[in-house]
Parts: sequence; structure tokens; C-alpha cells
Amino acid sequence: MPKYVYEFAEGSKDLKELLGGKGANLAEMTNLGLPVPPGFTITTEACRYFLANDAMPDGLDAEIGAKLSALERAMGKRLGQPDDPLLVSVRSGAKFSMPGMMETVLNIGLNDESVRGLAAQSGDERFAWDSYRRLIQMFGKTVQGIGGELFDDAFEEVKRQKGVVGDLDLDAADHRKLVDVFKGIVAEHTGREFPADPREQMDLAVRAVFGSWNAPRAVLYRRQERIPVDLGTAVNVCAMVFGNLGMDSGTGVAFTRDPASGRQGVYGDYLQNAQGEDVVAGIRNTVPLADLERVDSRCYAELLSIMETLENHYRDLCDIEFTIERGKLWMLQTRVGKRTAAAAFRIADQLIDQGMITLDEAVSRVTGDQLAQLMFPRFADDVEGHLLGTGMNASPGAAVGKAVFDSYTAIKWARSGEDVILCRRETNPDDLEGMLSASGILTSRGGKTSHAAVVARGMGKTCVCGAEELGIDTKNRRLTAPGGEVVEEGDVISIDGTSGRVYLGAVPVVSSPVVRYFEGEIDPASDEADDLVRAVDRIMHYADAARRLRVRANADNAEDAARARRMGAEGVGLCRTEHMFLGDRRQLVERLILADTEAEQQEALDRLLPLQRDDFAEAFEAMDGLPVTVRLLDPPLHEFLPDITELSVRVAVAESRGESHENDLRLLQAVHKLHEQNPMLGLRGVRLGLVVPGLFTMQVRAIARAAAQLLAEGRRPRPEIMIPLVGTVQELEIIRDESNRVLREVGEEYGVELDFPVGTMIELPRAALTAGQIAESAEFFSFGTNDLTQTVWGFSRDDVEASFFSAYLEKGVFGVSPFESLDVEGVGRLIEIATAEGRAARPGIKLGICGEHGGDPDSVHFFHRAGLDYVSCSPFRVPVARLEAGRAAARG
Repeated sequence: MPKYVYEFAEGSKDLKELLGGKGANLAEMTNLGLPVPPGFTITTEACRYFLANDAMPDGLDAEIGAKLSALERAMGKRLGQPDDPLLVSVRSGAKFSMPGMMETVLNIGLNDESVRGLAAQSGDERFAWDSYRRLIQMFGKTVQGIGGELFDDAFEEVKRQKGVVGDLDLDAADHRKLVDVFKGIVAEHTGREFPADPREQMDLAVRAVFGSWNAPRAVLYRRQERIPVDLGTAVNVCAMVFGNLGMDSGTGVAFTRDPASGRQGVYGDYLQNAQGEDVVAGIRNTVPLADLERVDSRCYAELLSIMETLENHYRDLCDIEFTIERGKLWMLQTRVGKRTAAAAFRIADQLIDQGMITLDEAVSRVTGDQLAQLMFPRFADDVEGHLLGTGMNASPGAAVGKAVFDSYTAIKWARSGEDVILCRRETNPDDLEGMLSASGILTSRGGKTSHAAVVARGMGKTCVCGAEELGIDTKNRRLTAPGGEVVEEGDVISIDGTSGRVYLGAVPVVSSPVVRYFEGEIDPASDEADDLVRAVDRIMHYADAARRLRVRANADNAEDAARARRMGAEGVGLCRTEHMFLGDRRQLVERLILADTEAEQQEALDRLLPLQRDDFAEAFEAMDGLPVTVRLLDPPLHEFLPDITELSVRVAVAESRGESHENDLRLLQAVHKLHEQNPMLGLRGVRLGLVVPGLFTMQVRAIARAAAQLLAEGRRPRPEIMIPLVGTVQELEIIRDESNRVLREVGEEYGVELDFPVGTMIELPRAALTAGQIAESAEFFSFGTNDLTQTVWGFSRDDVEASFFSAYLEKGVFGVSPFESLDVEGVGRLIEIATAEGRAARPGIKLGICGEHGGDPDSVHFFHRAGLDYVSCSPFRVPVARLEAGRAAARG
């Protein structure tokens, strides 16, 4: 039989898959000799069995019993013992950190008898009854599914009746009263009394923690963070230590470096006379961790020593939860801490300098998504705005939007295209979807370790926490500034997650220094460059040296091409020529399509040719010396013709008025003739080149003449001609032969050799499956993963994303949209087949990808593994692709 339960001393940090991150790290701290309360971990394997069978695995109950007995012997008391009770916490802990997404129950083992024993042993009746009411409240919400607001409202009512504001103003009698009220809520909503048996409490809590793996907020969080659905969570059962035994006790969260900025120092929050959930819930405002030195200098010094030990051991920023029980320090958890994008780069850079990690490790510890966050605009340092108040700079960035005061409104308004700032007294896990929808998050309570701060940092969302001076009234949907100024729901506010400032109205933003660095405006060796820019520069240089994949850009004009080159692009992987036929030029395409004679067709082509030549010349000049892949015209034909309904109305109106409408009538007849039920699968791409004589020939001639002109000027144009939507090699051969003929003609005309590669775009399943044949006539492949995804799935992207994709994501059919991150099993399999067969037929064939997936981090790693030569993406995503290509190479 498998082993389902491990004492802390039996595990290690390398067993995260089995013991979860929390259990593995508790085991590691135990083995390091740090002061960890004894306990045991129930494995993720047991959770997976429970979720699959809705029952605990055979033998688990006996294993838990054996480990519980060992814990009782170690502590010298039994679970729930009436005169001196052992109390335990039951906490979740998955392989990957999911702050606030799953459940915790503290103080298990208390009942009407043991609460009196706890009071006698502690000498503090208030503490005992406070602990009991906390158990009933947590158990009722977490295990029995009772709405948490029922307990919160009852708690507030007791404070109101007594005329106090703070939780600490309630005495033992008040907490006894709350216990009775809470037990009444449990009985009313469950039909049974609160369970008094300590072992039943523990067993039900374990089941609830297992079940919380599939809670809606946990599912949503996993989808956002791309955490696999089948991992399951471990459960950690740990002897309770108490931070709510008086002012010589407390609880806190510490970071070995600032998780917001990455700077070294003492960071964290501490709360006297409190249990751990009080800190992360943000319901009481904490004090900075440094204040602990004044409160308890001995524990503070011990904590700093432990923090140094853990950071050196894990070689990274550590996030630590601790409790002080009457002057005794206990470590409750550590993990490699979540951090902002800026902190990730700074910390990686610092650890290199300190000799703790290699450059390979540094590259693996930052991500393309984090780099993209650093490239977002920010508020100017000298901003002059209407300041409402200031809070804690919990997660940096600039966010502007309409103030909303609940998650439902945030979601609703965001779906309507509004930018919103979610304003709450404090957030809780039920706010997750609203936090995802919002541009930024503002709370009036909580510190840098509150739920809002931790989750926002993990998401890369701008967040200001603990803005106490701003009275956030969620019931009346408003916030009030210190001077009495009121911000109603819908009013625009701006929050600065770097400074913690909150402004009324929209504050202008400026380019981030990281973008200015990539644009060449900031020299990383100059005084203008800060430590963040220097860290990015160092890591990017190493990633560029390490990567095998080249990175190009999708650019349709000279301006985009020039910007892409500044961003580090090594060529243009996709120049979409259909974007060159907009505006006035569209009429020329109309004339070409409607031409009745060869002379009319030629006239239209002759007028288009010099325009196309100039377009290409500008793009080739911007990318001088680097390849530019020009895709011949590939739009659905209807995009060049008037709307059939609008044209029909125009003709009908003209006829009713007796006006001349011969041209419109002729156009309408042509539109009817060319009308397609599904234009995306109709007359486009190579088919258009074969059906409309001279169209592709004109484009190739324009490419050739532009290149010839630049060669005469001493430039180094490197065009590549890409034929789109090929499904069979015969289509390719016809256009390829015609293209080569034109290149020879223009070369002879200018007295130069124009030997440019002709290849194709693989965007149809048939093309991928017959890639061996196609490669015999193609000098390169570029995978058009957008259309390939549409044709593999049978999806019209524009239609399905607006109709049923959200339902597919909610139901778990997709973990992430296949248009956002490549479908490796389907589309990726076709790419692998085409790559293998293409290279077998033509060993030197160049292979790339030019869909939007070229800038998606996960997709870039797949393209590296698949053996492609380059990826191409939008100019802004070029640095992201460069970094991820380097990370893929560093991982091997």
C-alpha cells in the first residue's frame, strides 16, 4: 500500500509533488533544526484519490491515527484533552503556491469542555474563548459551507452593542457570547450542532481541504497561473502555537527581501496578540516588521538569523510565516516568495553578484511575462495630480480606471470595455475574479502581506494596500478622502503601485525606463540607468548569447520594422501586404477585381506597382542586411469589396429616385458573384493569386524592383517571398515558377542578380501532413499558427471568442485559449510532423513561425524543443521572445 502520511522529519523540500510546497518546506525547516511545531502531512496522492472517488483511500484513517498518536506523545497531551488540550491546525498546501485559494482551519480540538482546560492552562480566559469562536467561525465557513458574512455580521453586531471598534476591545464574556451566537448559526444552517468530537473535527477539516482544490476560486486561480488541474493538494496537520495569548505574543509574515522592489532589508508585517489569519486577511492593520525589535528584541534577532539561514539555503527570496507565543519564536511556513516583475530581475541580479546563483539560474528565474510587465507605461516621477491619499506600495505599476466597490461590478464593467479600479476594505479569495478583471486594486486595510498584496503581485496587477486615510464604504459605493472629498462609484481614479499614491481623475503615464532601454534611449552604463535597467540588460545579454532560436518581428511598414529592430529583432518574419491596400488604394483593388478586359486589369496593376515598390523599399531599408519575409496578398476577398447590404441599399435608393447607378449596379453584380458564405475558407491566399491574373506577379515585381534599387544604392536588401495558404505542392509550384521568372526579368533589367528564396506559409493541416512534398519546392516554411489553429479546431476565431470560449474556459475544456498559447497536442503535433518531413526532404530548409504564438512564453519553449530556426511576433513582444528563447536554451 502507498504511504499517505509523513511526519515533518520524514520529508524534504524536494518532495513538493507529494507533500505540497508547504509540507515539503516544513519538513526542510524541521531537518534544518529550526523551531517548527511538530506535525505531519497527508499527501497529494491521498487528495487525488479522494477527488476521484469521493472517499478516503483504504488505510489512510489508520495512518492518520498512528501519526496523531505520535504527535500526542511528543506534546504530552491528547487532541482535545479536556484539562490540557492539544490543538492542531489543518492547512492546505499544493505543489505551487496558491495564496488564499484553499482552506485553513485553526484551533481544532476545542469544545465546551476543552475550552475551559485551555483557559486554565493559559491563565487567560479571553484567549481561550477567542480561540473557540475562531474555530467555529472557520469551521462553519470552510467545512460546513456557511456564508462567512453571517459570522462577520454577528461579530460586528457584538462590537456595536458594546460600543467598541477594535477586536481587542472585546473581553472573555463577549467571546463566550460570540461562541453561543456562532453555534446557533451553525445549527440553523446545517441542521446539526457544532461537532464536539476533536477527531471528527479534524477528519472533516481534512476532507474540506481536499475538496477546496476544486473550489471555483481555486480553479480560476489555477487557470490564471496555468497550474495543472490534476496535482491535488496536501494537508498539513500541525500542533497549534498561539499568537493571541497577549501582547507578548503575535504573528507575522517576513520576507528576506522586499517582494515589491527586490531591495535587500527587513520587510514584512507583524501583529501583536493575533493569529496568522488576521495578518493575511488584512482585517487589522499591521506594523512594519522592524517594529518587532522594539516589542521583542530577542525574538527579532532570532528571526533575522533564521531568515538569513533560509535565504542562503534556498538561494532565493523567502516568504516566512511565524508566530511568537509568550516570547517563544515558532516557524510556521516558508516558501520561495512571490514577487513583482521588478523584484524578480533585481533579485536575480543581486544573487549573481553574491555568488549564490549562476547566470543560467538567473535567466531561469525571470520570465517573459514579467519582462512584459516591466514594459507597461507608468506614472511620471514628477506627476502633478489631485492627491486623495497614500497607502502601501504593494505591487508596482500605473493603473487608471473607474472606482468600483465589488467584484461583480468590476467583472461586468470590464467586460463592457471599461478600465476599473477595485476598491475594497480588504480583499478575500472570493474577490479573485474581480481582481483579475480590474486594472488595479485599492484597499484601506492590510499590509504588503495581505491577500490583496500577495495575489496582486502574483498576477502582476497594480495594487495599493492599507490606505487607512481613505474611508472605503462598500455598502454605499464610495470612498472618502481625509478632507471629506467623496469619490462615487464610476468616478475615475489613478493608483500608483510604486509610490502608494492615489489620485482623483486620470493621471498621464510615460514610457517605462525598460522600454526606453530597449529603444536605445537609455544606455545601461550611464547614470540615467537604474539598477532595474542594468539587471534587465545583464540578463538579456546572457539570454541572447544562450539562445538558439532567432527572433524576428511581424511588421507591415517601415516604422514598425525600425522599432522592431531597436527592440532586438533579427529580421521581419511576416510582412502582411494586405495591410498596404487600405484607404485610397482599395479602389485600385476594386478596379482590378471588376476589370472586364486584360487592358483594364493591367491598368490597375500598373497603378499599384509603384506604390507597392515604395512600400517594400522602405521596409527593406529599415531592415537593411536582415531578412524580410513578404507574404503575398492573403485576405478574404470580401475585405476589398463593399458591404453587400450597404451596396444593395444604395442601388435601391438610386433606382427609386431615378438616379444614375450603373457603376454601383455593376459593383453589386460583382459582389454577388464573388460573395462567399465562409470567406475565411474561400478565395484567398494562393487561390487568389491563381484566379486573379497578374496580382501576385505585380507584387513580386514590386519586391524585385525595390530590392534592385537598394542594391544599386549599396544597401543589402534580403527579401523572402512567402506564398500563403498553400494546400498542395502544385499550387506552390505555379506561383514559385512565376515568381522566379519575374526575379530573373527584373535582375536582367537592373543588371543585378536577384536570388531571393521563395517559400510558403504552413497554415492548413493538409500542408503540414504533406510537408515532405511541399519542401521539395519551398526554400522555407513559416508556420501560420493563427490560421493553423483555426483550421485544426474548426474554429472561426472572431466568432468563437465572442460566443463560447468563455464557457469552454469556465468548464475546463481549455486551460487557456489555443489562440493565446499553442495547442501542443494538436497544432503542435502537426508542426512536429511538418518539421520532420520538411527537413527530411530538404535538409537545409529554414523553419519559422509567424503567428501570435511567437511572443507567448510557453509556445516559444515548444518551438525551441521542436527545432524551429526562428519565431516572429509583434515588435513589442520581441524582447519577451528573446528572453524566453534564452530560458529555453538554458533549461536544455
